[in-house]
Amino acid sequence: MSHSYAQNHIHLVFSTKGRRKIISKTFQQRLWPYMAAICKNHKMLAFAIGGMEDHVHILFRLPPTITLVKAVALIKSNSSKWMRGQGVKFAWQEGYGAFSVSSSNIPIVIKYIDTQEFHHRKATFEQEFLVLLKKHGIAFDAEHVFG
Repeated sequence: MSHSYAQNHIHLVFSTKGRRKIISKTFQQRLWPYMAAICKNHKMLAFAIGGMEDHVHILFRLPPTITLVKAVALIKSNSSKWMRGQGVKFAWQEGYGAFSVSSSNIPIVIKYIDTQEFHHRKATFEQEFLVLLKKHGIAFDAEHVFG
């Protein structure tokens, strides 16, 4: 086959180191667009970026020329460097959750990301993350999932 085709949509979720609540609303308004620019610079299309003081959700299209682990490393390393450049002692957690999303579910996931404040009136990041793991059928050890 002379051409390759791929359509990989990923819902990426990760938290700040120690789940510290250090991404203020002011920083969110600047960090989320910065993360979208990181995606764009590496030919990843960001559909939605949002989160709370201690974590972020990113829905993006992963191009066939880059691995998931490389994409995550680019996003996390560049955004944490930017945050530190803003005078914030900042780091992301070591791991992440990455969930595939079908094209038909993109609008649902965008709405979910855009309404994070609503979701977190009732659930913590930890509760939300466990729900995502269960929903996607990912096996995990509840005692070790958060480090």
